[in-house]
Amino acid sequence: MAKQKIERAQTGVRIEKRVLKVLKAIAAHHELTLGDLVEGIVLHSFEGKVPFDPDTLAFIKQMRGAYGLDLTSADSQIPYDD
Repeated sequence: MAKQKIERAQTGVRIEKRVLKVLKAIAAHHELTLGDLVEGIVLHSFEGKVPFDPDTLAFIKQMRGAYGLDLTSADSQIPYDD
């Protein structure tokens, strides 16, 4: 199957500092750019898929602790009912 043409745009996104630190750590851990990581998370989420395997989730837990990230999905601006 041929690769799809992808056009990317430069954007200025405001994000909570500790969230950004954890995202950068995950990207570095997987040798990805921050943009590629965020794009992958979004594409997985759009399909209702979990973007991270158990090893990455364990790494995220460590990074959340290291950077004092205590926010949860309940703190999100996205309206969602469980």
